[in-house]
Amino acid sequence: MERILADRLRQLYEQSPERVAIHMLYTRQPDRPVTTRDLLHGAAEYANALAAAGIQPGEVVILILQHGEALLHAFFGAILHGAIPSIMPFLTEKLSPEQYRHSLAALFEITAPAAVVTYPEFVEDVRQAMAGTSSGGSVRRVIVSAEVGSAPEIDFLSLRGFERHAQEIVLLQHSSGTTGLQKGVALSHAAVFNQLKSYAAALQLRAEDVIVSWLPLYHDMGLIAGFLMPVLEGIPLVLMSPFDWVRAPYRLLQAVSKYRGTLSWLPNFAYNFCAQKIRDRDLEGVDLSSWRAISNCSEPMVWRSHQMFRERFRSFGLRSEALTTCYAMAENVFAVTQGGVNGPVTVDEVDQRSYLVDRIARPAVDGQPSLKMLSCGRPIANTQVRVLNEKRRELSERQVGEIAMLSDCMLNEYYRRPDATAKAFHNGWYLTGDLGYMANGEVYVTGRKKDLIIVGGKNIYPQDLESLAGEVEGVHPGRVAAFGVFNEDTGTEDVVIVAEVEDEAADREMLANEVRQRVTRGSDIALRNVQLVERGWLLKTSSGKVARSANREKYLSKLNTEGELID
Repeated sequence: MERILADRLRQLYEQSPERVAIHMLYTRQPDRPVTTRDLLHGAAEYANALAAAGIQPGEVVILILQHGEALLHAFFGAILHGAIPSIMPFLTEKLSPEQYRHSLAALFEITAPAAVVTYPEFVEDVRQAMAGTSSGGSVRRVIVSAEVGSAPEIDFLSLRGFERHAQEIVLLQHSSGTTGLQKGVALSHAAVFNQLKSYAAALQLRAEDVIVSWLPLYHDMGLIAGFLMPVLEGIPLVLMSPFDWVRAPYRLLQAVSKYRGTLSWLPNFAYNFCAQKIRDRDLEGVDLSSWRAISNCSEPMVWRSHQMFRERFRSFGLRSEALTTCYAMAENVFAVTQGGVNGPVTVDEVDQRSYLVDRIARPAVDGQPSLKMLSCGRPIANTQVRVLNEKRRELSERQVGEIAMLSDCMLNEYYRRPDATAKAFHNGWYLTGDLGYMANGEVYVTGRKKDLIIVGGKNIYPQDLESLAGEVEGVHPGRVAAFGVFNEDTGTEDVVIVAEVEDEAADREMLANEVRQRVTRGSDIALRNVQLVERGWLLKTSSGKVARSANREKYLSKLNTEGELID
């Protein structure tokens, strides 16, 4: 009989209820150990609260909670009740409350959740978002975390999560982008367990492993690799807040040293961020020799970033073989490939001209310009990868095309989006939208077919930023292009906005500042690079749309050494 998550949680509880499952790290507070008993008692409290609120198994529950035990309890509580949890980003000081509520309303419209779990001070924002959509009425209850009652004993027989079936949806993963929250990746119990089995084997997961994570749980890397896998596999987890990590990245390394951490995941920008921001004075006594696999994941990987990280922390015990790679996506639960566990990550040096002009990653030729490509590794067990051309025919080795995937871990659907689901598949294969090639059985991801921008591991939808910039008076409506340009110093992409002005005599510096402020307040990126141009500068497609990739190339070709556009 296939397993469901509720059965696994009960098994863990019955086997070793007093085992510390998670060490919760907080700023200026002692680390807090959370036992399996603590975890499931708290989960039972939320399961009871959902039952009392009339939420039925199979209904979606949105969780908007900060780093803390309440988030963990609410997530597993929804599963024990048989509801479908989906963790969403919460409002921060960087975001415009109005824009956030608009995004939340868009989510409610598509997903039609039955309940929202949040903290007291956010209830009014949720209610305003509900009022802004015709589907807001689907939210029958807003459950306040502080008001959830206690459950002195766990009555497993009364919990309806045990009535679920392996092929039914167990959770939704939504995008971690700016306002692009409308596509919920619906995953079944079976898909989650199939992923954990295959990925644990790829990582050579063992009982003595300790996973240390700072990743947000609304992102697939944080939810699966940095939460569900360690808990369900019985591996100790050390969990800190992503906001604490940003403010003090050295705390991750201190935690690895203290708890003898063995596994972590970092998006590429985090390699650069740690190497540049962490000072020796914060690493006194730190020993990183226990780290056996630090997987670069969630955005394009850069060889130089690995080199920087390795050199910066080599003197603190970091071993070069600990730097590994992973290609992952929520649509496959998490991992598609893993590299670097059975040997060093493969660095494929390819001829630059052949790659850029012919779209073939031919091996480098002595004396000719070349590019160093980091392998993402081989597909994990039960996952197949192909590279397709525009006619969706399989390409030969080293030819660059769209990556397609087939596995037993794939999404059931994009929740309540049959249109998006149908477009995402071809003959049963999932079309990732990522560009890459294969060589010697290993996968190399080289870019994105779509115009998606990835900043610090977060998906940034250019149309969202363009819409925000277009709201500024003085910017010509519909004549804005947003795109990403890789920044070697930060190891991630910088967002660039090029906008045409309505009035040639306008104060461009003031207008650019208004665009920066509007986009920064309305999204979760800090926009710096705004270029204002005259009417007619931006290139359009034959259908009249602004051509982002073409405008990116035009922008780069006309940029001078001071970072200013020239005629």
